[in-house]
Amino acid sequence: MATIFWDRKCVLWVDFMPKGTAINANRYCETLRKLLRAIQNRRCGMLSGRIVLLRDNARPHTAAATQELLDQFGWEIFDHPPHSPDVAPRDFQLFIKLKEFLGGICFGSDEELENAVTNWLNELATEEYAMGILKFVDI
Repeated sequence: MATIFWDRKCVLWVDFMPKGTAINANRYCETLRKLLRAIQNRRCGMLSGRIVLLRDNARPHTAAATQELLDQFGWEIFDHPPHSPDVAPRDFQLFIKLKEFLGGICFGSDEELENAVTNWLNELATEEYAMGILKFVDI
């Protein structure tokens, strides 16, 4: 499983989870810390503006520890509308195209898969990320 964070220009952070592991609040908080470092390194100008995190209501995303960390970061939270699979952000652009890219490919290892996904995400045009976010905003 991969957790992918992106903005209108590029992928900011990808967190691949080892097989057999489950995401919990501690793991998600560590991922958010890595995301913050990635923003600091790649897009430091973003930190002077507003950062909005779109999330669903999965327990790790809404746990007290997660909320405390997000409060420390000063990020604004935008919750995905409940019971609205028709407006799931993952269906806008990114995951549809990733699924098409991966269709029918057999990888020899998890590392090969992770490298292929990372390379594909890095090669995707800026317009694709912007379009995906704009489609969500237009709903």
